[in-house]
Amino acid sequence: MTFHPDSLPDLTGKVYIVQAGTQAYRSGYYTVARLTEHGAHVYMCARSPTKGNTAIASIKTLYPHANITLLEIDHLSLSSVVSAANLFLAKETSLHGLVNNAGIMATPLEISKDGHEAQWQTNYLAHWVFTSHLLPIMLSTSKTLPPGSVRIVNLTSAGHYSAPKEGINFADASLRNGDNMTRYGQSKLANALHAKILNRLYGPWSLAATAGKGEIWTAAVHPGLVESNLGTRAEFPTTMKVILAIYRAVGGKMMDGDKGSWTSVFCVASPEMKKELSGTYFQRIAEAGWQSGMAKNIKLAERLEEWTREEMKKEGWVK
Repeated sequence: MTFHPDSLPDLTGKVYIVQAGTQAYRSGYYTVARLTEHGAHVYMCARSPTKGNTAIASIKTLYPHANITLLEIDHLSLSSVVSAANLFLAKETSLHGLVNNAGIMATPLEISKDGHEAQWQTNYLAHWVFTSHLLPIMLSTSKTLPPGSVRIVNLTSAGHYSAPKEGINFADASLRNGDNMTRYGQSKLANALHAKILNRLYGPWSLAATAGKGEIWTAAVHPGLVESNLGTRAEFPTTMKVILAIYRAVGGKMMDGDKGSWTSVFCVASPEMKKELSGTYFQRIAEAGWQSGMAKNIKLAERLEEWTREEMKKEGWVK
């Protein structure tokens, strides 16, 4: 499939949330830009209001009519995540698309003030909590619209192949004895499994959809190797450094941030995305991608959903 954001229809009247869109060379920034180019109202999530407002001003130099609202959020603080969701719900009555794009990669072991390993919380738990608070408004929005009008996109990575051999270590989700890439891989596997279970619960053939309670299409997206600062704090194992060196040596090219956003844009807003593609793991550009056996494991997805819900209930982040 070939896709270019220029093919998007008029998105005026539609509301989207994009997590992590402040870096001008990263895909989240261009996801915001491309949606607003076509008339959407986009809430850009940012930990730093200063960086967020700078990014908004920058996008408006590209598209002066861009309708962007800053939504302050810190993924290493689950109370901040809940507050951001509640602030959005106080302002809006509809939500057509959510792109869970924020992430960190292969960072040294760090435990958040909420008691979770930083990559596990930033890349997965924070997105799960945020999404859970927004599901009711998304289901409500979808009821009066054609199927496929409301969608969720989780950014994952081919790095999910680095997850533990059992997929998710439920006994120690922080993987205190693991290495940085294993922790990253587990979090990215969780993103893919989350998209899969959301499709099972709310997708085109779900009980929710057939009962008229609402329908949400989902996708897990590996954007490809994108030039960004994602790996600024990364401490890669030697094997990963060798692989990247070989890739560059044979002429492998990194995508720029704009092209890196195209698959996310396709999945969240393009009419070319069809219902049979809901729940798919995508890679660049808008193509069904290669995923691990663990990423296809619906039993693991169900177990992860149950585990996460119980943990987040216990901690008071969801009811």
